[in-house]
Amino acid sequence: MANKTLKSIGAILAGFATGAVLSVGADFLMEQTNMMSMENFKQSSAAIILTVILYRFVFNVTGCYLTARLAPDKPMKHALIIGIIGTVLSILGAVAMWDKAIPAYNLTIIFMSLPSAWLGGKLFLATAGNAEAKQ
Repeated sequence: MANKTLKSIGAILAGFATGAVLSVGADFLMEQTNMMSMENFKQSSAAIILTVILYRFVFNVTGCYLTARLAPDKPMKHALIIGIIGTVLSILGAVAMWDKAIPAYNLTIIFMSLPSAWLGGKLFLATAGNAEAKQ
């Protein structure tokens, strides 16, 4: 039981860290190439804001897929746990940084946490089902 719990915690931490590291890394690259500035993110073009939303969504899906893959059981539940954590952290981030970005960005980041978690879990289940069928 304790081993299963540790595997669950590890799966959640690995998926969360993957999404966070990829997002922070992409933000860093965007800033270093002068494509955007987190200081003046509110002044960024719509194309840049949409790009950030898109890569954050993809990175969230990736992290949740990894969590589902590493989960000892109930992969969708593990992926959705990240979605819940992401929603809470996104709300806190939006409150703290509300004046740094347009409201639509803040709200989109909040509302995409659970759908991206569900999609990551669903993608794992679809590929896991295909792998089992081939065996």
